[in-house]
Amino acid sequence: MLNQVADGVWVRQSEWVWSNAVVVRGESGLILVDPGIDGSDLNQLADDVDRLGIPVVAGFSTHPHWDHLLWHPRFGDVPRYATTVGAQAASEARERAQKMAAESASGIPLELIGLLTPLPADGRPVPGEMVEHQAHAIGHAAILLADRGVLLAGDMLSDVLIPLLDPRRPDQVSAYETALDRLGEAASHIEVLIPGHGAVAEGPEVAARLAADHAYIDALRRGKEPVDARLGQDWLSGPHQSNLEQARQSSG
Repeated sequence: MLNQVADGVWVRQSEWVWSNAVVVRGESGLILVDPGIDGSDLNQLADDVDRLGIPVVAGFSTHPHWDHLLWHPRFGDVPRYATTVGAQAASEARERAQKMAAESASGIPLELIGLLTPLPADGRPVPGEMVEHQAHAIGHAAILLADRGVLLAGDMLSDVLIPLLDPRRPDQVSAYETALDRLGEAASHIEVLIPGHGAVAEGPEVAARLAADHAYIDALRRGKEPVDARLGQDWLSGPHQSNLEQARQSSG
């Protein structure tokens, strides 16, 4: 079900890696941000949206990973946006994203994956301000809804995912540091943080998420094994090792 976290902002969380689909009310209707994750989730999200009684006018993908590129016919044949770089990357990776979706979830309309266009320069119809950066994935963007005190962070600032670097691109540690600085500035205007995966953060927890990820990235830069509360989750041990190895290669 949809949970309202601020004026005109709702979140629906999936059991799959605690993925958050976000519904934002804009001037002309609803914008679906990163809707997912399997066919059942998409149908239930459509039911929730129908109950709001407000038309869907657009979609937005925060970054071009398959689980953030999904759509369903019930949402309507409306424009789906990303940053210019993100839309291009999604187009280039569309076949791979379809394959990964088919392997990881069920009931997804594969033909609708990754059909994105660049967000217009004026940002419409997506409300708020884009906070674009190159951490985690090329063309990644958060959405700052300063008037509502909300930041949609994409795959950043999660309480269940460690900072995951993109092994295909150089100097991701610096890219991540820059991204955290930009998100930190945006966070000074909010009370509610919605990550792509994990729990919604409010109040002091927002600063705690930023501090934890800064400490993690700083450890990577120094070539140290990060000390992180999420280390105990076995399914994250591989990414930890990958992150550390990439950081050592970048610095060496």
